[in-house]
Amino acid sequence: MSPVVTALRAENPGPMTLDGTRSYVLRAPGSTGAVVVDPGPDDAAHLGRLAAAGPVELVLVTHRHADHTAGSPGLHARTGAPVRAADPAHCHGGSPLTGGEVVEAAGLRIEVVATPGHTADSVCLVVSAPGLAPVVLTGDTVLGRGTTVIAEPDGSLRQYLASLDLLEHLADELAARDEVPASSTLAFPGHGEPLPDLAAAVRAYRAHRLERLDQVRAALDSLALPDDGGARPSPDVTDAVVGLVYADVDPSVLPAARQTVRAQLEYLSEA
Repeated sequence: MSPVVTALRAENPGPMTLDGTRSYVLRAPGSTGAVVVDPGPDDAAHLGRLAAAGPVELVLVTHRHADHTAGSPGLHARTGAPVRAADPAHCHGGSPLTGGEVVEAAGLRIEVVATPGHTADSVCLVVSAPGLAPVVLTGDTVLGRGTTVIAEPDGSLRQYLASLDLLEHLADELAARDEVPASSTLAFPGHGEPLPDLAAAVRAYRAHRLERLDQVRAALDSLALPDDGGARPSPDVTDAVVGLVYADVDPSVLPAARQTVRAQLEYLSEA
């Protein structure tokens, strides 16, 4: 869907990874070098495909989760390319990424956009090449289907909603650029198929989150809990809310639902 993006899907399907983590190989037309985004799991066959798509100049990571980062040391060893992430713990031979930074590699301009919420270190990447419409790599901040978890211990619903606002504004701004007019901004998520309209996807995500918050409020009202002075919700309260709000979800994703409910309860306690 984009001349600068090639997706290589890892063979790690599951409830949290959908059909598998998508690693991306980026290069401008005519460039020999490449940038890899999210090496994925520590799987020799997958890392071999990524290395063979090179020569790899640089490896970038969207966030700390192992299904995106476990392969980083192996790909660094295979290619010698520095690995850069917002979290220094996931850097190998490279410096940490910072929001607002612009990286130039493989003939591309890659802007780092800090989008905390799913995790504190989550970033999205705006990828531009001369004469082509920019695209956005969203990691797990916006998925190709379903919704993302507000992950413990550092996920934040307040930050996540702010990041959605930022991405919607960014997507509309990119689509309106005079030099490469486009009706919408194409996005490539860490899991699932590409999104033809990032702004529309973000609006749907926000509506879903606000609907869930209303359901959590209603669940709390139905439980008739005593006023605890805004203390952190207990595990019993969290499980009771999960049972009411997420009664219809597959049991395999209940741990993720619990994490998100805890984030929702903390958000409401801060309001």
